[in-house]
Parts: sequence; structure tokens; C-alpha cells
Amino acid sequence: MFLMNMLLQSRVAMRVLQVLVAAFAMMPAVAGAQEVAEINAGDTAWILTSSALVLLMTIPGLALFYGGLVRKKNVVSTLMQCFAICCLVSVLWVVVGYSIAFAPGSTDYFGGFGKVMLHGVTLDSVTGSIPELAFMMFQMTFAIITPALIIGSLVERMKFSGLLMFMSLWLLVVYCPIAYMVWGGGLMAKMGVLDFAGGAVVHINAGVAALVACLMLGKRREFGVNQELFKPNNITYTMMGASLLWVGWFGFNAGSALAANGQAAMAMANTQVAAAAAGLAWMFTEWAQRGKPSLVGLSCGAVAGLVAITPAAGFVGIDGALAIGILSGVLCLIGSTYLKHMLGYDDSLDVVGVHGIGGLVGAILVGVFAVEAVGGKSGLIEGNASQVMIQLMGTAITIGYAALMTFIIMLVTNMLMGIRVSDKDEDTGLDLSAHGESAQN
Repeated sequence: MFLMNMLLQSRVAMRVLQVLVAAFAMMPAVAGAQEVAEINAGDTAWILTSSALVLLMTIPGLALFYGGLVRKKNVVSTLMQCFAICCLVSVLWVVVGYSIAFAPGSTDYFGGFGKVMLHGVTLDSVTGSIPELAFMMFQMTFAIITPALIIGSLVERMKFSGLLMFMSLWLLVVYCPIAYMVWGGGLMAKMGVLDFAGGAVVHINAGVAALVACLMLGKRREFGVNQELFKPNNITYTMMGASLLWVGWFGFNAGSALAANGQAAMAMANTQVAAAAAGLAWMFTEWAQRGKPSLVGLSCGAVAGLVAITPAAGFVGIDGALAIGILSGVLCLIGSTYLKHMLGYDDSLDVVGVHGIGGLVGAILVGVFAVEAVGGKSGLIEGNASQVMIQLMGTAITIGYAALMTFIIMLVTNMLMGIRVSDKDEDTGLDLSAHGESAQN
């Protein structure tokens, strides 16, 4: 009997020991499971939708907007450039661009190469509450539209081969490092620069590059001699393109919350209000100056408001969005008319005036109007005057880096490929001379 009791007790002890060992063995697994972020289906659906909306901004939105503003003999060329950049950047982004912009780097200025060819970006990889693949795709659409914006300052006179080389180098040497510095945990992120959806990364970056590139490329033939030659060929295309840009911008700004939440809703509301206010401000200012309001002006004004609200969309309230919209409408009109004419550069489709100046307006004013209850950051109005200085410093870094590197890339491209078409090809039009196609009947 004694032996039987001992045997039973030993069996119970062994069973207890087994349970304890199993429990301790499970503890790391449980802890690890708690550390892995869960994918939120609603957030993921919104980011996938936003990615499609931002792609819509380039093709067909920006392509139509620009295509309607150039002369008939260059419509196909302009559309071709937008479409080709979409294809080119998509490939470069997955090969190395995404890694430079978002892989951990050893410096504050340039990402690493740990995600070349999307190495390590698997079905299970998570960024926040969404699959990393969805985040990668969303950021790809930003990388596509930014160099495409620069086209507007170079249309009707740049060699297609030179354009492709310039845009490839510019994406990897300028766009991706700036994206890393602002969004990838680099220099400007550590400084506390606020850029919700791309005031510095996209618009100031593209605007500065457009100014440097158009100065180095030179003016179109007869520019400044007979401006009648450079009237838009199809205002309907321009209005349709602006409308598609407006709709796509909801993905651009509201999608940058990277979640389907209140901040995304605030960004969407701010986007609508700023675009509408800027469109009206441009229209009424132009009406007062010239005696007539124009559809091209109204369309450009709305785009200017969309540009300016981009860095601030998830940080300001409706009153801030309204102020930013009105100021950007007036200032971007001045930049696209008086400033351009005063300095004499041929920014063909006003990339500098709309995106450069609009980006500056938004990047600085987010430091004024930021509301802690909206984006967790306070601006000047709420007593944080230092945020304005931080924004100015971030803007200066972006301008300096983009200007210097664009200058170097244009020099290299010109030496290796050439950047300017011949006078004969320019007179013929790039549709026929470069592509053997024409949109003219």
C-alpha cells in the first residue's frame, strides 16, 4: 500500500512538473506573439484604396492636366513622359528605391540596402497596422508622381532619352534620401519637422528641381517673343486633369494617416476646404487683375491649395486649412505670373509657382497652425513658436540638397546623353520628332 501511494504521488509530481515546464516553454512564444503587430483589415483596405487614388493622380490626372496646357504638337510627348515615368519609377522603387527611403541606414541622410529587391518584405511583414507590402505600394505612388511633376518645367524641349536618365538618377539621389530624412527616421524626422503627406518630400523637392532644371535646359524657342504661341491646346483636358488630381489627393493626404481613423477624416476634410478656398482666392485675384476669371486659373488655384495643405493635412484644424488655402491661392498666382516674368525663367507649366511656392507655404504654415488635438503637435498659435523655426530649417535643408544634387545630375545627364532637342525637332514638335505620333487631326 505504501509503495502504491508513493507511486501515485510521484506520478502526480511528474505531471505537475510537465505542466510547469510546458508553461515556461510557452511564455516566450506568447510574449513574442504579443509583440507582433496585428494587421487591421479596415486600415489595410483604406491604404490599398489610397494607393490606387494616388496612382490616378499621375495617370491619367497629371498627364491630362499637363497635356492640355502644352501646344498640340507636344501633347503625345507630354503624355508619354508621364506614362513612362510611372513605369520607370515602379521598377526602380522595388529594386532599390524603397530600400534607400525606408530601410534602416547607418547615417541620418541615406537609408540602407537591406530591402533591395524587397528583401525581407513578406506577406507577414507589418508596418503599423497594415502589411508592409501595402505601405510599399502606397509610397511607390508618391515616388511616381514627384519626378512626374518636374516634367511640367521641361516640356516641349527636353530629349526623351535624357529625361529618362535624369529622372532615374533624381529619384535615387534626391527623392529617396529626402524621403528617408523626413519619413524614414533620418535627419529631419529627428529634428521634429512636420510633413504629413509630402510638402518637403514631394512639392518643395519637385519645385526646386524644376527651377534648377529649367534654368539649365534653357527657354523654349520664341518664349517671351510671342506668348500667343504658348496658349493651352485643350482647356477641357486641363480641367479634367485637375479634377482627377483633386479626387486622387484624398488618397494622397487622408491615406497618409496610414489608418482609417479620425486623423484620416480630418485630413480629408482639410484637403477639400483648402483646395476650394485656394481655387476661389486665385479666381477672384485673377478676376480683379485681368477683368475676367479663367478656368485654367481656377484649376491651377485648386491644385495650389491641394499642394499647400499636403504637409499640414493631418496636423491642423479646419480654420488652419482655410487660411492655408486662401494664402496659397494668392501667393501661387503671384509666383506663377509676376515672379516668373520678373526673373525670366521658362517654367513651362508653373511647377515652381504652384508646387514650389505652394509647398513652401504649407511647410511653413503647418508650424503656425498645428493643433495638438489633431496631430499630437502644437504650432505657434498654441504657443509652440519653435515649431516654425524647425519647419524653416527643414525647408532650407530640402531646398539646398535638392538644388545642389539636381544641378549635378543635370550636368551628368547632359554629358552622357544630352538634354536639349535640336531646334528643328523643337519646331516640328516632340510628338513627331521623338515618337513618330501625333494627336492632331
